[in-house]
Amino acid sequence: MERAFDDEVLSPAGETAVDLSAVHAEHADFVWITLQRFGVARPDLEDAFQDVFIVIQRRIASFDWACPLTTWIFAVCRRVASTYRRRADRDRGRHEPLADELTDPGSSPEELVADHQAQARLDRMLDGMDLDRRAVFVMFEIEEMPCAEIAAMVGVPLGTVYSRLHAARKEIAKLLEKEQAFAARRGGR
Repeated sequence: MERAFDDEVLSPAGETAVDLSAVHAEHADFVWITLQRFGVARPDLEDAFQDVFIVIQRRIASFDWACPLTTWIFAVCRRVASTYRRRADRDRGRHEPLADELTDPGSSPEELVADHQAQARLDRMLDGMDLDRRAVFVMFEIEEMPCAEIAAMVGVPLGTVYSRLHAARKEIAKLLEKEQAFAARRGGR
């Protein structure tokens, strides 16, 4: 039986009410950033964001309060992002860069194109990466978060964060080597 959206939902024990508005207010930024970390395309971010909170609203009553709420929300984001990424894979070419992404008043046109190409290159590398490794790589290398904080947020042991980061770096290095070898072959023709 589907439950209509209301602001308060009883916890599994039934004694404490969960204020969904407060959950949204407290975790909205986290959800938005996490969906980006998982590679949800910009045109799909708002829909994915809404889908995450729909899942939260529907399933919070069965949430196991033994783990942190952010860990559970992270897992919900992972599943929603996976769905959107599969859909985007089917619709390749639909997601063109937005015009406002290429506007920086202090940069020359050549710098803007170079920045856009570098971002597109990184996006291609990250798109093929496992979602868990991708999230850890983005949080550590791009957002410069400490590994202990990543472990707490993702809900995995610190060693797992190090392992995923190592695997992601190795994968990026391989992709860069392939790209350089390809460029060298093309340049030699």
